[in-house]
Formats: sequence, structure tokens, C-alpha cells
Amino acid sequence: MRTSRTSLGKRLSALCTGAAAVAALLAAGTTAHAADTPLRDLAAAKGKVIGTAVTGSKLTGTYGDIAGGQFNSLTPGNAMKWGSVEPTRGSFDWSEADQIVAFAQAHNQQVRGHTLVWHSQNPSWLTNGTWTQAQLSSLLQDHITTEVTRYKGKLAAWDVVNEPFNEDGTYRSTLWYDGLGADYIAQALTWAHAADPSAKLYINDYNVEGVNAKSTALYNLVKSLKARGVPIDGVGLQAHLILGQVPGTLQQNIQRFADLGVDVAVTELDIRMQLPADSTKLAQQAADYKAVFDACVAVTRCAGVTVWGFTDSDSWIPDVFPGYGAATPYDENYAPKPAYSAIATALGGTSTPPPTGACAATYSVTSQWNTGFTGQWNTGFTGQVTIACSGAALSSWKVNWTYGAGQRITQAWNATCTQTGAGVSCSNASYNGTVPSGGSVTFGFNASWSGSNPAPTVSLG
Repeated sequence: MRTSRTSLGKRLSALCTGAAAVAALLAAGTTAHAADTPLRDLAAAKGKVIGTAVTGSKLTGTYGDIAGGQFNSLTPGNAMKWGSVEPTRGSFDWSEADQIVAFAQAHNQQVRGHTLVWHSQNPSWLTNGTWTQAQLSSLLQDHITTEVTRYKGKLAAWDVVNEPFNEDGTYRSTLWYDGLGADYIAQALTWAHAADPSAKLYINDYNVEGVNAKSTALYNLVKSLKARGVPIDGVGLQAHLILGQVPGTLQQNIQRFADLGVDVAVTELDIRMQLPADSTKLAQQAADYKAVFDACVAVTRCAGVTVWGFTDSDSWIPDVFPGYGAATPYDENYAPKPAYSAIATALGGTSTPPPTGACAATYSVTSQWNTGFTGQWNTGFTGQVTIACSGAALSSWKVNWTYGAGQRITQAWNATCTQTGAGVSCSNASYNGTVPSGGSVTFGFNASWSGSNPAPTVSLG
């Protein structure tokens, strides 16, 4: 389990400099590139869950449309962790968690609770405290009971215990293991079950996707818990993978856990690559995503797969692994990658890869009102964006870009433009939303600048 980024972070495509035109061959809208059948419907037909981790504040616009339309399960990336819900002892903040649950209910989605017991992202009052064993046990029980009870009947599953093992299969030294012993796991599961008997309870860990010392330790723990009658319903394989390194024993490993009588879920899938991305890497990534989904589809008790953020703009990878990224099925502009098509295929659907250059948006600084004078002066400039299509057509359009030097839109024509901070979004007017194949539409604007005026990368979305 890893944190989700709250900023766009590092762009895969560098911003262009100077006043030259830039073209971005990007999505003409989500549905233009998606499979005819949403991923969630393909997964449901296979009896599987397809989920994504989400950031609650982003569940609007295109991000919300994709999260709600393509996935049948949501996992709060950070909103249900102890440090988020009880940053000060006895003072709770459920706002983002509640927002995600409400969004899921409105979109007929499951919610996977994440996570109740972890060694990381705990509040400082807890980690800096000095507790007796009895006090620590009481704190943990109260936390689990409070949170699980709040969402009783609303969540399909909980990652109850997260990352309990070292790579060699020994127990990780944590506040919980050091203070309560290995049986904190059984206690946590028992308390969670008492608070919501209908929720599926999981132990979740990373680097346990293939058969190895760590996954074998998890296997032996689950076997022992089952023998003791401790409520354990499943294991979560996080699957934070590296390009080209899907374990060859993945399906075998899923099957051996299933044979213990528990469900298995791939809970946090992403597949990172060294940047920059290119067509060869993206093709390998697609094959890797398909291999993971194929393994899950092949095992009846594999409940499904959750990706750890569906878009690169919401991925934790670049912040934690410098030089790596592009780990999710959608790029930062919400355009599906080849991985999206591979997922659809693994789930029994068909998906045509996005047509290259179907529609392009070109940004430029123009000659001022066609008078022959330059379109840039000491405090301002006139710009325009042209949207052109070839082999595709649009019935409406929206163009987005982010200014890198403090430029501000002051006036626009032939489009409705809004600017929030550095971000600009312009949508068609009532009379020019249609762009036929072979056709184009242009809109213009005035803006202010100071110091420099680099041209941004624009996207259709």
C-alpha cells in the first residue's frame, strides 16, 4: 500500500519553450478511446471486481467520469488511514472518506477499506506515545471498532492488516508487533469482524505476488489463522511491479492461497517504467497488465484487480522512485494507454487502440488582429488554439493547458475559457462544437505575461 500523489507532479512530455506552436495528439474525450464496453461491465461479466484507488478531492470532471464509469470498486488512497481520520487523539475527520463512499454509492460501486493496521501514516500522537501493552491493545481495538462501525454495511472489504512481513518472511518490527506480539493480527481481524460481520477481511502485503519467502510466510499465517478459526477472508497482493518483471509464479501463487479457502485480490497494481515512456515500453507494459489480469481471471477465487490510481497524474511512483513513472493505464491527460486495451482484452472484451493523431490541438501566439504586428507586447499577448481532426470527428471539445510562467487569460472569443491558478480550460461555444473529419475550429484569447511567455502543452479532453 502506497500513498497517492496530490499534485500532477512530473510531466512525461516536457513543456515547449518560446512562442512556437505546439501540438498534442491526445484524447478527444474519454469515450473516443475507451472500449465500447466499460471495463467494469467486462469485469462483472467475468464475476470480477475492477477497482481503482482514488483521491476524494479529484472526483469531479474527467477524473470523476472515468473513476465512476470504468471501475466497479473504489479504494481510498489515503482517506481511511489512521493519520487521516484521527490526526489528533479523539478528534476525527471523516470528510474525504465519506465523500468517496458517497461517490461509490452514487455510481453503484463497492468500496475497499484501506487500511486499519499499518506501520506507516499513523498520527504522531500514537507513534510518539509511551504505551503499556494493555493501552496499545485498547487503542488499536478502539480505532478498528470506531472506523469499521462507521462504515458498517457500506464497505465490501477491508485491508485489515497491511505489510506485516519482512522480505525474508520474518515479522516486520512495528509499533504493533513490538508492542503486542504476532497475535496483533488475529486480534485485529477478530475486532474488525465483530464491528462488521458482513465485510470481507484481508491481510495485504507487497512483494508477495510470486512464490517466495515472503509470500510463503503469508501463506503459513493464513493457514494458521484459518485453523484457529480467526475470521480471515482473503489476501491482498499489492503488485507494485516493474516493467517486464511480472512473477512467472503469479497464477500458481494465487491458486495456492485460493486452495486454503480464502479469496485473493490484486489490490494496488501499477507497473512502473524508467522515463521517458516510448512505444516499446508501453507495449511491454500492456503485456504485463494483461498477464496480471489473465492470472486473476484464471482463478475462480481471485476476486479482482485494483489499480493504484488509474491515471499517471495521480500516481505515487515519480515521487518515490525518481526517474520512473507512467505506471497506470491512463496518461496524465486521461488518455488510455495500450495497457487499457490489454486489460479490456484480458476481461473478454475488445478494444481498438486510440487512433494516432485523430484530433490535434495546436497553440500559438498570433499576429495581433491580423494587422501584421507581432501578437506579443510588453505586458500581454494574443494567442489562438486550432483544433483539427483527421479520420475522426468531434461533437464537442474542451482544451486544457497549464501556464508555466504566470500568464493570465484576460479575454477569449469563440470559446468559454476559465483559469484557476495556472490551469486553463476552454470549451466550445454553442455554435462551434462540431469538428468534422478534415475540418478545424480556431478560438482566440488575450492574456498577460511578465518576464517570459513559454508556450504550454495543450490537450483535448
